Amino acid sequence: MKIEIWSDVMCPFCYIGKRRFEDALQQSGHQEQVEIEWKSFQLNPDMKTDLSTNINQYLADAKGWTLDYAAQLNDHVTQMAAEVGLTYNFDRAVVANSFKAHRFTHLAKKHGLGDAAEEALFKAYFTEGQNIDDNDTLIKLGVTIGLDAAEIKQVLESDTYADEVKYDIAQAQQLGIRGVPFFVMNNKYGVSGAQAVPVFLETIEKSFTEWQQENQKSSLTIIEGESCSPDGDCG
Repeated sequence: MKIEIWSDVMCPFCYIGKRRFEDALQQSGHQEQVEIEWKSFQLNPDMKTDLSTNINQYLADAKGWTLDYAAQLNDHVTQMAAEVGLTYNFDRAVVANSFKAHRFTHLAKKHGLGDAAEEALFKAYFTEGQNIDDNDTLIKLGVTIGLDAAEIKQVLESDTYADEVKYDIAQAQQLGIRGVPFFVMNNKYGVSGAQAVPVFLETIEKSFTEWQQENQKSSLTIIEGESCSPDGDCG
């Protein structure tokens, strides 16, 4: 069964949602029968990478908030992340456009490493304070998950996978997705946001049951008679 996940690297609820979804999927016992595909989404496509500030200050300036208020909101999200075993360091988070990181993810997906790429990017952004719009950073991350450094460099120095990123974003618009994370299960059920584990589990179970029913092979009662087999034997 296929599950598609629209996400943005700089979305704090996407990393939390990933953990809760993974917990639910493990509880379901269907990991080996589920194919997960990560899809690109940009919350702020016009964001300019700026190494001179952090995300708290950026939000304060962009939203007209005080720096203390922005920090308080992010502290609340940090506590939510800690509940699922994640460490968020918003004071270190680099203000960075995520388009290049999405192209990197599509390269990883080509090699069956889409989930590993998402995990590495989330950790780099939220925990380690790395610049996910930097070529050298992405090359190092890619090598750690098993990608070839030369191929990553070639992709990042071109516009390769730009169309794929734009297609994912356009597909999200067609589906009416206005925020991330957004999970589409078996092309039938959509789950919006970092829902509680029981919500994910219930939807996974319902989707999987229907998928099984749709893909069950019919059982035939065969009445044998004279016939020919593919190897040429007739009788």
